[in-house]
Amino acid sequence: MLEFMARDWWVLVLRGIAAVILGVAVLAMPGIALSVLVLLWGAYAVVDGIFALVMAFQGRTTHRWITGLEGVISIIAGVATFFWPGITAMVLLYVVAVWAILTGILELIAAIQLRKEISGEFWMGLGGVLSVVFGVLLILFPGAGMLSLLWMLGVYEIGFGIALVILGVQLRRAIPQGDKPQPMQPA
Repeated sequence: MLEFMARDWWVLVLRGIAAVILGVAVLAMPGIALSVLVLLWGAYAVVDGIFALVMAFQGRTTHRWITGLEGVISIIAGVATFFWPGITAMVLLYVVAVWAILTGILELIAAIQLRKEISGEFWMGLGGVLSVVFGVLLILFPGAGMLSLLWMLGVYEIGFGIALVILGVQLRRAIPQGDKPQPMQPA
């Protein structure tokens, strides 16, 4: 699994950067309209899912199904928001909650598998825990309102994004020197 993830370290970094950008955008504009939030979150979920599928299809290990399933779940959740743009705040809240819990569980499974191969699996595990906690909090406190969802979503995305970027950088460092592309020599 290390070879699979280390080769595509840059995809984790891009996913992390996308999450941080979404988190900052949500926190910078707390009065954002629900329809914009729906479209913004839907776009993020689709992009995140595509990156996860890229990692899964390029993988050469037996554990790539976890990343592929996470990608499919993200794309389905994102596309659902586009088909029902008039979605209510409560429905969006539960869609986001279920998505966060399911992807968080898959990230925890991946971290446990990665633990056998590197010592930096903590960051993926942390991202998984943050995802599950975020989803559970949304389900437990649905009456907190959309503004609370915005703030929770913003903080979650920044924390999750930072965890993915750190994991990606650590995986990049885990690539053996012989596997790094060598500069072209002049003829």
